[in-house]
Amino acid sequence: MNNLHWSIPPMLQGVHVSLEPLQKEHVEDLLLAASDGELWNLWYTSVPGPETVRPYVAKALADREAGTAMPFLVRNAAGEPVGCTRYFRMDPVIPGLEIGYTWYSARVQRSALNTEAKRLLLGHAFDAMGCTVVEFRTHAFNHRSRAAIERLGAHFDGILRRQMRMPDGHLRDTVVYSILDNEWPTVRRHLDYKLDHGASA
Repeated sequence: MNNLHWSIPPMLQGVHVSLEPLQKEHVEDLLLAASDGELWNLWYTSVPGPETVRPYVAKALADREAGTAMPFLVRNAAGEPVGCTRYFRMDPVIPGLEIGYTWYSARVQRSALNTEAKRLLLGHAFDAMGCTVVEFRTHAFNHRSRAAIERLGAHFDGILRRQMRMPDGHLRDTVVYSILDNEWPTVRRHLDYKLDHGASA
């Protein structure tokens, strides 16, 4: 395990997508991305809107400073901001982490962009950071997100009942998935095949 990989956020570049470390200057970029579909109106997720985007970025950057997260701005091939994602619950002792806080502009959902973004994030987590496990969690009612995680090849671990209080006050049942390091070669081959054949995950 290279400790530098746990403290210095990477710039991850693909054909369809680039993931760059989030900065405080990206507030307007995130708001522009979320405006495509007014994603902040989705009750089962937490996408920042006009009133919440600044504290959203501030909290993400504070978590990065604390060493528990690495947030990224997502750009498409044209360099346009189209979403956000992050490593978090980072634990170099296991070593393991979770990939989450992921959302995309409506126009790029269910596209090769998401497949490649996950391929880049998983590759860096397993191959550079030396993770033994990468988790994904989502709202039990976020069926689109659950389907996308399952298409990656992640293993369904279970449901944590009333695990999180959401911004509107309701308690979330959280669905948990994971990929282990010994499963990564097969998942990697699966994702590379999908990207080579123009399929989305």
